[in-house]
Amino acid sequence: MDDPHFTLQGMLIDGEWVPSGEHGMAEVHAPYDGGLVARVPAAGRREVDRAVHAAREALRRGDFSRVDRIRVLEQTAAALNDRQDHFARAISLESAKPIKTARVEAARAVETFAFAAAEARRFAGHMVPMDASAAGAGKTAFTLKVPVGVVAAISPFNFPLNLVAHKLAPALAAGCPVVLKPASQTPVSALLLAELLQGLGVPKGWLNVVTGGGSVVGDALATHEDVAYITFTGSSEVGWAMAAKAARKKVRLELGSNSPLIVDAPGDWETAASKAGVAGFSHAGQSCISTQRIYVHEDVADDFIESLVSKVERLVVGDPMDGRTDVSSLISHQDTDRVKEWIDEAVAAGAKLLCGGEIDEHGVLKPTVVEGAPPTVRLQSEEVFGPVVTVNRYRDFDEALTSANDSRYGLQAGVFTSDVGKALKAARTLEFGGVLINDVPTSRADQQPYGGVKDSGNTREGPAYAIEEMTELRLVSLQP
Repeated sequence: MDDPHFTLQGMLIDGEWVPSGEHGMAEVHAPYDGGLVARVPAAGRREVDRAVHAAREALRRGDFSRVDRIRVLEQTAAALNDRQDHFARAISLESAKPIKTARVEAARAVETFAFAAAEARRFAGHMVPMDASAAGAGKTAFTLKVPVGVVAAISPFNFPLNLVAHKLAPALAAGCPVVLKPASQTPVSALLLAELLQGLGVPKGWLNVVTGGGSVVGDALATHEDVAYITFTGSSEVGWAMAAKAARKKVRLELGSNSPLIVDAPGDWETAASKAGVAGFSHAGQSCISTQRIYVHEDVADDFIESLVSKVERLVVGDPMDGRTDVSSLISHQDTDRVKEWIDEAVAAGAKLLCGGEIDEHGVLKPTVVEGAPPTVRLQSEEVFGPVVTVNRYRDFDEALTSANDSRYGLQAGVFTSDVGKALKAARTLEFGGVLINDVPTSRADQQPYGGVKDSGNTREGPAYAIEEMTELRLVSLQP
């Protein structure tokens, strides 16, 4: 039996490490070479119930004061900073994220905890001017921000550390105990983070991590009567189905997209091509805001496409642990086959394959650029979640805006233009949670309000905004 890269203590329930689950153990394998990364418990409803009960009791006890939560958040940021290489290695092995990109994710997780600690110091209620009406005369009133309750946090595979941080850090800052279900493909980073947090003195029950499949653990969390708030990042189909099962809970969804990029003339098409050559292929395109649909003005299209293709062809494909690698494996062979099928479908419908489109000897799909994909093919209409961008030419800016909006998704959009009027029109017209001018839609700062509309979700993440959603306003009125 192969030795795993990481030996973990198990899953965390009520302050104790549980070495095995109701369904035994599961193996986590590296997507690139199939190597054994770790063995983790395969939990069932029994463990979910124990974890939620522990979280509910922690909330009842209230033994994790704000000052202690701030201390833990600040110390976690410092400890993550010291252990960035350790966490980057875990990210890279379990998700096939190139190690240089994994290091960026580890650094971002440091900032996410630091921002949450800063927000924990200052979020508060406000005074209510009761004497502004006859009904309130003589009364003094203010609001408190109180924890919403037990938080169920369900995280995806593509950012196995930082998107976990975006759920745990705000919840703890707000005073909400958490039950985390990390993605079954990539639970290692989350469990290592839980070990770190536990070592920093989080009281029992405030942080619970239950590992297992979404159809078992995720469903049990979504339907548990003692869970007040669900934060989910993943596919639109799974997210909205979960919300339907949990109609009486607060369900906050951060879902997928097929992010558009508009490159106008006049505009800095050279910078746009350079950025798109990275933004469409980082982590093999497995990001909710990966640049996917590019609309470029016909006057600069030839130069833009030549520059883009040249950059994409120079991307290094290979082992994610090799510091030179830019693009590695998708999370599974099934996803590789699916994306290849979508590319072939687009070409059969009349699109032109400009580069890539092939699977190499290691099973890695080469970075791909496709021109002229019809709007009806899946490569254009759905979220590809693979190393592919499509390019289409346009003549009129309004035409480009219409094409960008022609999607059931609405997470982030990017526009390159030197025309301020067009930039403002894009900001008003594009139906997305974020409109980034002179940048690609793949850009995200961890303190910004991040989220989408339409099928892309119903929330805004970023510590300040997540804390706001994880608290309830309570009015306190004093009558002398």
